[in-house]
Amino acid sequence: MSAIEARDLTKIYRTYRKERGLWGSIKGLVRRRHEETRAVDHVSFEIDTGEFVGFLGPNGAGKTTVLKMLSGLLNPTSGDARVLGFVPWERRNEMKRQFALLMGQKNALWWDLPAQESLELNRAIYGIDRERFKKVVNGLADLLEVQDKMNVMVRELSLGERMKMELISALIHEPRVLFLDEPTIGLDVVSQKRVREFLRIYNEEHRIVTMLTSHYMQDIEALCHRVLIIDHGKIFFDGPLNQIIDRFSVHKIIGLTFEKEAARDFSAFGEVIEQTPVSVQIKVPRARVTEVCRQLLDACQISDINVQELPVEEVIRQLFGSRAGKNDSEPLTETIT
Repeated sequence: MSAIEARDLTKIYRTYRKERGLWGSIKGLVRRRHEETRAVDHVSFEIDTGEFVGFLGPNGAGKTTVLKMLSGLLNPTSGDARVLGFVPWERRNEMKRQFALLMGQKNALWWDLPAQESLELNRAIYGIDRERFKKVVNGLADLLEVQDKMNVMVRELSLGERMKMELISALIHEPRVLFLDEPTIGLDVVSQKRVREFLRIYNEEHRIVTMLTSHYMQDIEALCHRVLIIDHGKIFFDGPLNQIIDRFSVHKIIGLTFEKEAARDFSAFGEVIEQTPVSVQIKVPRARVTEVCRQLLDACQISDINVQELPVEEVIRQLFGSRAGKNDSEPLTETIT
């Protein structure tokens, strides 16, 4: 049985639409107009034990809403879900002890207490044995390199240190499912790398289910073999990360190095991304790569030529841009084989 199952999950928000001015307020007292927004629209997927899955989408696509429904914080309008066999929005204690939700923009630790005391409070809430608690916390603190910060007030920690403490807090009860909503947001490059490495090691050692949303493609590429992509509340891709390029990329990059300086305009061959006196990178449609390479070899004295795929981050950025405004697009789901 899958650790997480979602079947046609749908969440519709009903909001009051007020007309302008005093007269609009008076009319609203008599007859209110409402609008419905489908934040999540018939989302279905399954995740097995040990999987580390990236959950991608532009702002407002429905990522956080899905995680909140799977965590039991929101009730769906329709549809069904199971997390470790439990219905999340029933909020059973047995399930609460087996999952954790970490949101990069929300604080779970007490601001005016040292991190160690905040973790002690969580230990008491979860009823964790003290010896087991010490072993788990010390192990996590060593992995995250924050042993010397445990007695510092949370409000005095840097953003990176605070996020590491939030991770420890989320994992002290050793959950089987971990939901991460942009855990590296706002962190510097060094802290991002450290958090990514910790998550990779922890997932490999404990084989927990991990769902990660992030706007940093470095997080997704470093940690996730499988990705779900959601836009306008619909899942339109579910498959290996490397298939995104094969399926959605319509361009390739041709890189040239010249035997001597070549001061000429290459825009006739494609979009010039970068150019120096002795090299150039040109973005061309995939269907024209062979033809353009032949033309370049005839036109220039080339010492080296290479053809590359677009970075995954660029492909996804273009994909979201091309889908903007297509609220009624049919989901094009690619399932894992």
